[in-house]
Amino acid sequence: MPVNPVRHARHILLREIGGPGQQRLARARVTIIGAGGLGAPAALYLAAAGVGAIRIADPDRVSLDNLQRQILYRTQDVGRLKAERAAEALSALDPSLEIDARAVTAGEGALPGLLAGSDLVLDGCDDFATRFAVNRAAIAARIPLVSGAVGRWEGQAGVFAPHLAPAAPCYQCLVPQSPPDAETCATTGIVGALTGIIGSVMALEAIKLITGAGEPLLGRLLIHDGLSGRARTVRLHRDPACKACGAG
Repeated sequence: MPVNPVRHARHILLREIGGPGQQRLARARVTIIGAGGLGAPAALYLAAAGVGAIRIADPDRVSLDNLQRQILYRTQDVGRLKAERAAEALSALDPSLEIDARAVTAGEGALPGLLAGSDLVLDGCDDFATRFAVNRAAIAARIPLVSGAVGRWEGQAGVFAPHLAPAAPCYQCLVPQSPPDAETCATTGIVGALTGIIGSVMALEAIKLITGAGEPLLGRLLIHDGLSGRARTVRLHRDPACKACGAG
């Protein structure tokens, strides 16, 4: 994808990105798992940032209750495949973007193909089985995983890449197994703007990883409390007995 010096001028002005960083964005290939509350804003900001190729995997169709937070879609999109509509919306934002939208479930069998050729993967799904599968696939492909999660008024985001540093954890070091009391937005609710915050953080972390700017959330977890307006970052540690990246 070519760098447009006018479209991407504000990035090029940043000394941490500049022309070389924008070129790296243009050459980058990113996979996004889930085109929902987190994947939608992340995809929009990565497309706007000049990422050259974006692959999106989501098997669902747009429903009316998605529109409170999934900003890729409009009322007239209800009933349409999210992957199909996401491809149209992102191409309208930047026609030079290479978009590969797949209406598939990100299961064990599909993930090697979904991650093939990607420089990193963003996971915005809302079930632990898929999160664990994406984590294992990212480890196998030796690419960073940018993971986000939200519930009610609180959200979190982190970068998991055990191949980048000896002490860097994977996602399953943080969550060894599915919590027995795991909740979903469909049962507990979610404030829509929070998904925009966390999805944007995920896009920002991807941009930092691609360009080499700043300090990514590698081995750290950003936790945002929307009700109090407070955010904190906690240090994570690699689990030597982890079932995904350790001896477990």
